[in-house]
Amino acid sequence: MSSLVPVRFQPFDLDLMAEANGRVVVIIPSEGKLGPAARRANRLTKGAVARMVASERFEKVKNGDVITLAWPGGMQAEALDILVLPRRPEQAEARKAGAKVAKLAGAKSVLVMAGNQMQTDQLALGIVLRSYDFDAHKTKVTEPVKEITISHNKPEEVEATFEPLYAVADGVRMTRDLTNEPANILTTSEFANRLAEMQDLGLEVEVLEEDKLADLGMRTLLSVGQGSVSPSKVVVMQWKGGDTDDAPLALVGKGVVFDTGGISLKPAGGMEDMTMDMGGAGVVAGAMRALAKRKAKANVVGLVGLVENMPSGNATRPGDVVKSMKGDTVEIINTDAEGRLVLCDVMWYAQDRFNPVGMIDLATLTGAIIIGLGHENAGVFSNNDVFCDAFLKAAKDEDEGAWRMPLGKAYDDLLKSRIADMKNVGGRSAGSITAAQFLQRFVKEETPWIHLDIAGVASVSTETSYAPKGATGWGVRALSRFVQDNFE
Repeated sequence: MSSLVPVRFQPFDLDLMAEANGRVVVIIPSEGKLGPAARRANRLTKGAVARMVASERFEKVKNGDVITLAWPGGMQAEALDILVLPRRPEQAEARKAGAKVAKLAGAKSVLVMAGNQMQTDQLALGIVLRSYDFDAHKTKVTEPVKEITISHNKPEEVEATFEPLYAVADGVRMTRDLTNEPANILTTSEFANRLAEMQDLGLEVEVLEEDKLADLGMRTLLSVGQGSVSPSKVVVMQWKGGDTDDAPLALVGKGVVFDTGGISLKPAGGMEDMTMDMGGAGVVAGAMRALAKRKAKANVVGLVGLVENMPSGNATRPGDVVKSMKGDTVEIINTDAEGRLVLCDVMWYAQDRFNPVGMIDLATLTGAIIIGLGHENAGVFSNNDVFCDAFLKAAKDEDEGAWRMPLGKAYDDLLKSRIADMKNVGGRSAGSITAAQFLQRFVKEETPWIHLDIAGVASVSTETSYAPKGATGWGVRALSRFVQDNFE
């Protein structure tokens, strides 16, 4: 697994600039006023900084831009990065600026001459998030940033505010690692083992095996994995940071480690991307890691259903009827609509066992949500406006795109079956909504609930503001913020 780049904070010291061997970052506002660090860098480079600020190029800069002076004369540093940023930037502005610095850094140490810059903790978070690379299976790798040093007037204060952010970044890292892993490495058993290792962080972790799942009546979940040699599992992770008597928030994740579509086989083109169909479970795992590492003062339980959807002589067939843990029967029309079959049993179990104060499920559930929202926003469905609005605010505050979608009886009627209580698909129209309607049938009336369809945001083919191509870790920051704002 990858590791986070270490970050250290130390008192503001202009002499560090002359000694640095990697990249040095000085911050200049767009109006071009040189602060102490910029003035020292200007002297060291024999006026190069001042000439840059006076040039036509600088007249066109925007906040968050980075201008690089490669191999600046008079300095040992490999590069001097001029970061254009106001002293009091917005949170997202500071994070994205840090991410731009990290993207340029390559295999260098980074020294940020922050001085009295505000939002330095957010700037550092952006550097850490964007420094990620998944190279576990490459024989020749490019070394990531080795170390980030923040030189600040109040290093202890900034370090204290950065510590919980670094914990969240570690949760994002875990989610990305899990989502990027190929299916021959991240089997259901390996996934469960990695989650069990988080007991060292103070999480209580249980792994429910197939015999236990059968005893509980999780037949829809088991039906998805019965065609695979990999055993189906449910992993329960409890973080008990709140009052003993407080009901927990429940997070439920779809963990299909590979999805061939089963008997309803997917086309070959692009099937290799189905290693990311466990993205919902990956986000739940990363969120639980973040909460444990930052010692969240709340009770949260994370549950993930781990299965592999494969075609075989033992696989579920289209037309089969399966009884859920709730007791409702489901006619399986399409075995490629398997995620909802996993989630519905785990959601019912979560409510039965924990009586949660609210429940959020996450899944790379439908291609239809990508048609509707692209790769900018996750689809948000909910039965409770207050609960939903609180999550949407957290997602917005963390700069993670989320857009609420509708629910309604007319959509629910599309799930009617001639021979069972419901079908697992409702047809081509409104596919993401009928999927949510299916899940809502397994939500108790008194349970505030949110369904997050993250198919478009969990893993993308182009780089994002905070991540390279591949897994984004979307949702860990938003969920941590949601817990912080509403349950701590």
